Amino acid sequence: MKMVLPDLTPLARAYTRRRLRALAGQHPAETQRRLLLGLVKHAAGTRFGRDHGFSRIASVNEFQARVPLRRYDALWREYWEGAYPILDGMTWPGAIPYIAFTSGTSSNSAKNIPISPALLAANRRAALEVMVHHLANRPESRAMGGQSFMLGGSSDLAEVAPGVRRGDLSGIAACEVPLWARPYSFPPIEEALETDWDAKIDRLAKLACGRDIRSISGTPSWVLLFFERMGKRAADLFPHLEAYIHGGVSIRPYTQAFARLLEGTHAEMREVYPASEGFIAVADRGFGEGLRLLVDNGLFFEFVPVAELDRSSPTRHWLGNAETGIDYALVLSTCAGLWAYVIGDVVRLVERAPPRLLVVGRTSYMLNVFGEHLSGEQIEDAVLAAAGGAAINDYAAGAQSQDGRGRHVFVMEFALPADVAAFATALDRHLCAGSLDFRERRAGNVSLDAPHVVAVPPGFFAGWMKHRGRLGGQNKVPRVINDERLLADLLKEAECAKGSRP
Repeated sequence: MKMVLPDLTPLARAYTRRRLRALAGQHPAETQRRLLLGLVKHAAGTRFGRDHGFSRIASVNEFQARVPLRRYDALWREYWEGAYPILDGMTWPGAIPYIAFTSGTSSNSAKNIPISPALLAANRRAALEVMVHHLANRPESRAMGGQSFMLGGSSDLAEVAPGVRRGDLSGIAACEVPLWARPYSFPPIEEALETDWDAKIDRLAKLACGRDIRSISGTPSWVLLFFERMGKRAADLFPHLEAYIHGGVSIRPYTQAFARLLEGTHAEMREVYPASEGFIAVADRGFGEGLRLLVDNGLFFEFVPVAELDRSSPTRHWLGNAETGIDYALVLSTCAGLWAYVIGDVVRLVERAPPRLLVVGRTSYMLNVFGEHLSGEQIEDAVLAAAGGAAINDYAAGAQSQDGRGRHVFVMEFALPADVAAFATALDRHLCAGSLDFRERRAGNVSLDAPHVVAVPPGFFAGWMKHRGRLGGQNKVPRVINDERLLADLLKEAECAKGSRP
């Protein structure tokens, strides 16, 4: 018998109206200043707070003077490694009940990120923020009259110490769904425990039939794989679907696939910017108009010009003085004890009041064999322009050098057979057009050879991710690979795949 849920949309609309009024009166820079000082005061008694004189910090400038930028490895080595997994009082006061385990995207590295009760509460508020902007843009919405489908990783968390569990962030989120909201969440918690992704997809495909799904969230490639297993379009399965919520990876390579998938529904695609370190921003407008920063939700944001990131004293901006149109490395201080933490993303502010940004790449997503300085954004632009109307399932790029010369290698998974030689020629042309550094180094084939393209059959990247133990969940196909061993593994698998070309 089909379960009919009470429609909570009217209650959600009341919350939406209150929240929109609060946002309209918000002063982002002042909100961020107060938030930072509140975080600092709360953590003054931690080991990190004592080491950095938190009790004497009374301004953003003082915080920036006392707390240097750190990447994960330094924070782990200096504060977490010796105490792990009991991180109480190290960088944030009180018990840390969860550790989010994140696997590296562009390398084989991994991180253990503390998740505090305060951050869990902030993430729940961020989920409501997504609903607020959806309802604000869809007056006719009945989004809370059915279930929300979160296609995430396993919620089977490992207990690494008494009261401390470790696992995938989406699994942690599934375990923390409030009791009142569980009937509105799919899959049920017992089904979310499955660790074998293939088995999980097959099982959820059967369970999802007949469900009144109103929204779906998940990594684009895995959502597409789910519907491929279902063998039907979204309109046939979920006639009341209103939204596909995506984030963590650029949607641009998948836009044609999702246009076909969502055809016949009234669903819109709504981008979010979540990370294991905190929920950063949500789309409150249309595609390409930027994501609105959550300035009052437990995270303090700093912005460092990418070109200065590796200097001894880089310039550190915040919402009080950051500028639009500049590529910044995003830096976070959070209510889980990350301080001046270089998250690894590159963002560009498109508006300051209210603050909106675009995610344009990763600090590690740069191909730079011989000074060509190709960013992830430039690479993606060139790939999509070269593909023209050809649909791309996935792709990854890396750099090779030998005997003083270099070249870029692109492993391309096209949805249908494509003219690989024509694509490679167009790719070279668009890379030259988009980057002066690349064009100069390609001129006369002085030091950089033309891109080398390896075409692989549909399903290749899913198979490669499974081979690496990274299939499904929050795992993402790396777009730019700077790890030599990882690139060698990809190329070995690509050459072995049916339909690959030298």
